Amino acid sequence: MKGPGPAGTLLIEDALKKLIYRDGSKDVRREKERGLIPCGAHSVFGDFPPDYLPREKNRLLMKKSATCPANFNKSDGGNFAIAAGVRAPSNQKPPPKAGAVARRPITQTEFRRFYDRGDLPIQIYHGAVGGKIAWKVDIEKLDYHHYLPIFFDGLREKEDPYRFLAVQGVYDMLDKGGSKILPVVPQLIIPIKVALNTRDKEIISTVLKVLQALVLSGEMIGEALVPYYRQILPIFNIFKNNNLNLGDKMDYSQRKRLNLGDLIEETLEIFEIHGGEDAFINIKYMIPVYESCVLA
Repeated sequence: MKGPGPAGTLLIEDALKKLIYRDGSKDVRREKERGLIPCGAHSVFGDFPPDYLPREKNRLLMKKSATCPANFNKSDGGNFAIAAGVRAPSNQKPPPKAGAVARRPITQTEFRRFYDRGDLPIQIYHGAVGGKIAWKVDIEKLDYHHYLPIFFDGLREKEDPYRFLAVQGVYDMLDKGGSKILPVVPQLIIPIKVALNTRDKEIISTVLKVLQALVLSGEMIGEALVPYYRQILPIFNIFKNNNLNLGDKMDYSQRKRLNLGDLIEETLEIFEIHGGEDAFINIKYMIPVYESCVLA
């Protein structure tokens, strides 16, 4: 029995997060408050004029209290001060964090702009079976040079219905594209690179699955991606060893295909198998720890 697709899996994960995190800490609204997701328009007609917007209220910032007693001398604390994490006052600033795996803010996508404007021939199919898109035209008749980069740009969306329509639309177009996909590959590199650079694990896993479907959707596509490995693979190298060490516990992300380490390894193997004779040496140049999956 066939399970839900990648877009349907994301919807199920959102519903599961709402059940687990009832305080709303993993909600989309929290990420909008942190500036990680675009807030969208004020209404269906666009944003309100600046003169009609209410003024922002001043928020009181809570200062973190010290955990050590007031009469404790930090400079004479000795080993206790070092073990407790309390340091003597100094003008020297600590080294900043590298932030290689920290999430980046997601800018507004072209897919959202085109969908809000009504320029995309898609709508959600509200039937007995979910996870489908109702296309207003035949997919084979679409201009792939125009529409496919727009749908790829929507892969970094995290709010529905934009995310569901973009992800499911990409899979539908790759399934019916055939020979139309190969000439559009150079236009897909920038949307893929921007989505990977968000450092969001959910978005990266979605892009990895799309890259696998892209390579397997036609001949010569894997070889066409080889010149663009320098734009795609740096993020692979950062998250390649991103695996959970749960001991004897069960990791459900493997069954849901949400484990980044496994997805990156699987994607690199598909790149090597379908990328021709120059694929391995280019992958090895960008990811030195990668080992070939093709027997000599």
